[in-house]
Amino acid sequence: MKELFTAGRAEEKVYLYTLENENIRMSVTDYGAALVRFIEKKTGRDIVLGFDDAEGYIGQDGSCIGASIGRIANRIAKGTFTLNGKEYHIPINNNGNSNHGGLKGFDQKMFEAEEKEDRVIFHRIAPDGEEGFPGDLDVTISYILLEDGIAVHTEGKALDQDTVFAYTNHSYFNLDESDDAMTHEVLIPADRCAETDEAGLMKGNLVPVEGTVFDFRTWTKLSDHVDDDCEQIRLAAGYDHFFEIRGEGMRHMASCRGRDLELTVCSDFPGVHMYTANFLDHIPGKKGKIYNRRSAVCFEAEYYPNAINYDGLEKPLIRAGETQKHTIEYHIARYGD
Repeated sequence: MKELFTAGRAEEKVYLYTLENENIRMSVTDYGAALVRFIEKKTGRDIVLGFDDAEGYIGQDGSCIGASIGRIANRIAKGTFTLNGKEYHIPINNNGNSNHGGLKGFDQKMFEAEEKEDRVIFHRIAPDGEEGFPGDLDVTISYILLEDGIAVHTEGKALDQDTVFAYTNHSYFNLDESDDAMTHEVLIPADRCAETDEAGLMKGNLVPVEGTVFDFRTWTKLSDHVDDDCEQIRLAAGYDHFFEIRGEGMRHMASCRGRDLELTVCSDFPGVHMYTANFLDHIPGKKGKIYNRRSAVCFEAEYYPNAINYDGLEKPLIRAGETQKHTIEYHIARYGD
């Protein structure tokens, strides 16, 4: 179903697309190719943060709630990288670094949309030089309705020259529709995670999680350590860290459970970035709800942050004429019935 999502401040009309089956109802919008609603129908619970109309997405202050992120998710050190011997500069928008695609990334772009029986397909061509990135990039983002959740499939084709593409979906999850998601338990099958510096940039090293507040290899409540007095938690004001998920192909990235729903995130990206909404601050959301600090948790399947500037890590490069493909799946299930 396609409906007007209000034109608001957008240069063109913004639409909302809704698909549902017996278990799941999802709504997505062509502004920012964002996930607006993810409803588990038995409980009637909407497990993602979002807004009632397009104005909320257009007026975001960098929180990127529900949005598609590109060309590069997460941070690029000093907004600078080198490709084929040429240095490129991306606008600085986060503590001396570039974050989530620059000043006006994919989260603030209009996409063409095509609705099919089980999916909504968003498309745009990011032109050469947009936010400083090289080459024309043909981008397709498909939200696919699954029996028990949603899959986000992305394709990026370098049309005319080598370029970079490191997508993620930036949905904020709260499985209880509560004010505080730190009561949720999390499981992340990662032996190593990335440290951050004082500006929130991932360092170029991976460290063991064993014996640290980053060991989520068994179910752990977020509130157990999210305010611990340790350097990494202090620097990020909570969790805002990348976890390496070893292996190839589609595999388990993270699980999260509230009082009776369990979310499972799978992907073929190199890892997942967990963010405990440390900087949400009185954001008016859906149905009059106010989103504050720690009201949700993000699981951003993605490339290693700043990988384009680090040796020894998989880089999000696409050679001219080639296509990069990735998938993120979100599965929801009830437990404890």
